[in-house]
Amino acid sequence: MAKKNLLKSGLVVSSATLLSRILGLVRDVVIADLLGAGMAADVFFFANRIPNFFRRLFAEGAFNQAFVPVLAEYNQKDSHTTAEFISMVTGTLGFIVTIITVLGVLGSTVISMIFGWGWYLDAQKTAEGAEKFELATLVLKITFPYLWFITITAVFSAVLNTKGRFAVPALTPCLLNLSTIAAALWVAPRLETPVLGLAWGIFAGGAIQLLFQLPFIVNLRLLKTPKVRWNDPGVAKIRTLMLPALFGVGVNQINLLVNTALASFLATGTISYLYYSDRILEFPLGMFAVAISTVILPVLSRSKVSEDGGKFYRTADWAVRMVLLLGIPAMTGIIILREAIISVIFMHGSFSSSDAAMSSASLFASATGLLSLMLVRVLAPCFYAIQDTRTPVRYGIYSMISNIIFNLALIYPLGYLGLALSTVLSGTVNLIFLITGLHQRGIYRFESSTLLFGLKLLAASSIMGSALYFITPHIADFESMSFAFRILWLAAMVAGGAVIYFISGLLFGVRVRDLRVSESFD
Repeated sequence: MAKKNLLKSGLVVSSATLLSRILGLVRDVVIADLLGAGMAADVFFFANRIPNFFRRLFAEGAFNQAFVPVLAEYNQKDSHTTAEFISMVTGTLGFIVTIITVLGVLGSTVISMIFGWGWYLDAQKTAEGAEKFELATLVLKITFPYLWFITITAVFSAVLNTKGRFAVPALTPCLLNLSTIAAALWVAPRLETPVLGLAWGIFAGGAIQLLFQLPFIVNLRLLKTPKVRWNDPGVAKIRTLMLPALFGVGVNQINLLVNTALASFLATGTISYLYYSDRILEFPLGMFAVAISTVILPVLSRSKVSEDGGKFYRTADWAVRMVLLLGIPAMTGIIILREAIISVIFMHGSFSSSDAAMSSASLFASATGLLSLMLVRVLAPCFYAIQDTRTPVRYGIYSMISNIIFNLALIYPLGYLGLALSTVLSGTVNLIFLITGLHQRGIYRFESSTLLFGLKLLAASSIMGSALYFITPHIADFESMSFAFRILWLAAMVAGGAVIYFISGLLFGVRVRDLRVSESFD
């Protein structure tokens, strides 16, 4: 894929992801308005995080990393062979996930006890604790089947991506957001327990996503009856690659679940504060880092198959530079505008100014590691593309151990902010190992030109951040503004910051040609 097409594909995915993230923010706005940051919100975010943990393992995460490189090899063969391979993968993976889904629904009480230990202990002591734990268990029964729908959807998404149909998979998450928004506006308010309406919105959203992609797979003539073939060579290869990848992706998700379990010992609202701040970070992560990594993985995989080391290296460097170009100002802007962002998006309805202040503090802590998280997203595919899933696993284990250490060291002096900071620090540890490993393997390294490019962007972002700092109102000032005026003010600051960043970048010598990576390297 030429650089021009790579950039075009990146723009397609970013645009579709932007729409999805905007709808995601709208979803979070209506949830915040409905539930605030109290017990019901904590329960919903808790029950939603568990199936998402398994989704990362069996859907977009470990499976995608193992499936795409192998599918790239099958795409070199005839379409009939590819279709047979896809049917066996769908059937085998679907069978495994069906068992896990049934066990998850039946064992929701045990799962809630494991990951919400603090709530379980409270349930033995107080009526409020018992209500929270029982509600979490019930909501989890409804949301857990989402795992089955999204796993099959992930198979279809990977197939479409390898065929260059990036828009459909990128638009698919919009349907989940629309389903949840509809449930929050028209179903939940009519129920005695509104959070159950949101849970059914998640369930319906999973089914709608799968049905949406089905016609596009049929159109490619790649849909056959699913078959369970555990020992098929292609399936076995995916299994071999996926097992270590499960640990790698699992490490990141375990970090989140450890944070959730520890948060269950803290005050009510803690899980919500961490969730709302995390949702803000997901916007640049999904729009930029995930979009870029989605586009480059098939390209890197094809480069590996064709043994084109130069194309592999240049694609990786292009991805790093794009993340630096977009990630550095995003991190700076979120840190400076954190109170404005939280106030505009969430501070209305049941979401109080106190909730906004607590969530803003969490966002500040989390945003300091945004660039590290974005770089991890685009560097890890370099290993997956060469079908090395073991090395990222080893680095992920180091990251998990460091996260536990940071959690224990920071939770008592800093509370929930310590949990946010531990995620940042452990993510940075992961990044350091990835950079070192890529350099030692000769797969990719940061050249002096790329580092200089990053320093120019950092200088431009510093000027942008300084300007925004002096014109940003305090959170109390936003409380006195109308909702419409808050939106206009935030939009003006974002637009103004973008202009300052662009002009400053030009003054420091940033040019479009900096994204045209040199053909030569040692």
